[in-house]
Amino acid sequence: MSTGYWITNVRLESGYRKENDKIVATETQVAHLLIEDGKIAQIAYGALPQTELAKQDAAGLLALPSFRDMHIHIDKTYYGGPWKAVTPIKTILDRLSEEATLMTQLLPTAQERAEKMLALLLSSGTTHVRSHCNIDPYIGLKNLEATLAAIETFKGKLSCEIVAFPQQGLLRSNQVENIREALKMGATYVGGVDPANVDQNIEKSLSTVFELAVEADAPIDLHLHDPDYLGIFTFKRLAKMTEDAGWKGRVTISHANSLGDISLAEAAEVAEMLAEQGISITSTVPVIKPTIPIPLLHEKGVSVSLGDDSITDHWSPFGQGDSLEKAGRLAERFRMQDERSLSQALGFITGHKTPLDKEGNRQWPNVGDDADIVFLHAASAGEAVARRSKRQAVMFKGKVVHGSL
Repeated sequence: MSTGYWITNVRLESGYRKENDKIVATETQVAHLLIEDGKIAQIAYGALPQTELAKQDAAGLLALPSFRDMHIHIDKTYYGGPWKAVTPIKTILDRLSEEATLMTQLLPTAQERAEKMLALLLSSGTTHVRSHCNIDPYIGLKNLEATLAAIETFKGKLSCEIVAFPQQGLLRSNQVENIREALKMGATYVGGVDPANVDQNIEKSLSTVFELAVEADAPIDLHLHDPDYLGIFTFKRLAKMTEDAGWKGRVTISHANSLGDISLAEAAEVAEMLAEQGISITSTVPVIKPTIPIPLLHEKGVSVSLGDDSITDHWSPFGQGDSLEKAGRLAERFRMQDERSLSQALGFITGHKTPLDKEGNRQWPNVGDDADIVFLHAASAGEAVARRSKRQAVMFKGKVVHGSL
């Protein structure tokens, strides 16, 4: 006997509507979703099939694929504790020096605050998280222990990747052995930060990252803030080492700030190089510095995702933990204003799963898809992105894990 159940009266997008040869809205239709074993087992339109299975009424809420926050630091945050603004600094090294005392001060509440951060992300519709976790000379592997414990608390509610992140510099703080141990403990990515500015040795820093990755058969996610052509040179060396190591499709650049410092023509050439090696980029869509050309990167075949990075910590007092807010900021920044562009912006927070492709053909949901769904008060994906629409319920693997229907 089936143990599944029906979610009835779900609003799904079914195509773009044209008016005077312009795309002005989407058409939607009401459907019923059969959920079995954490997946969408059937999609029915019109009358609900005769059934004795349990039913939950979505009452016309719009269903969208759940979100991903692909760059955040849940292990070091003020969130959930007393308010603190940021102390002004001149260089990244000044900020790093704060952590000599701060990391040990935050450690006793690291798990608790990480759990509150995960709860915040979940409430916004995020069911997949990639968190960078400090591995440094002040707390060693203790933040990783707290992060792993926090993630265990949310088992069955979301999935999480952990980047073993040498915030103080892989070489500068001599964290090679700790990164190696972190990968054995449960970290899933090898991290790094600014081989030029922080480690001050591009070749040795990058080659050490790849040595660790190959040894552990792990992917890589590097913070690269270095500006202008210094950053671009690092990209080129990273691409060459990716090719030499056979690590195509297993490397991510976080931030990639230098792409916002060069011309679009130059950025296009770099994008083609990155796409050839399957090197992806995660951005926070910054507004205090030039934003990297995300639409151009996407057009050139670079996989781009979005993340929150800091949420009220010693790096930044800002952050909402809302991936839909990031997609909306992206749309505003690059003037993605028509229905189709707005709905396609959703793809940057869903792994490029959107209800409709650019031609208006249904591509989500499909029978067999994981039942990872956000139910919103919105008429379309475009409205959800533009208005940052209210989320009513969040589903992970077929179970409502936040809110209610």
